[in-house]
Amino acid sequence: MLSRTSSARQAVAAVARLARPQMRTFIAPTVSRRADFVQELYLKELKAYKPTPIKESDSVGQVATFSLPKTPKSPEEADLASSLKEYENMAVEVEGQEGADAAAPAAVVEDWLVEEEEEEGAHH
Repeated sequence: MLSRTSSARQAVAAVARLARPQMRTFIAPTVSRRADFVQELYLKELKAYKPTPIKESDSVGQVATFSLPKTPKSPEEADLASSLKEYENMAVEVEGQEGADAAAPAAVVEDWLVEEEEEEGAHH
């Protein structure tokens, strides 16, 4: 009798499977399809959002008004005439010419690069 009950149960399960409407897997809602519901809801709310229009007076308390600074006065322009006179009165120094210092002896030019002679026996 046990085998009759188990076979009856199997038959009922088979009939129930056949009686149920067949759904294909690409139509059935899946986890990813349910996640799309949240995305669709988000996109719908995003499209419905209308930002407040920007007015000209919105920046009045937030931003300082720009004004051009006054042009600075050049320090050279103030004393240009006296600087030019001073330049014209300067004595010209030319290297190799002896002007006022003709009586003074010429400075001895020293050789600044002095090579020391190596001792032959010290390195061996």
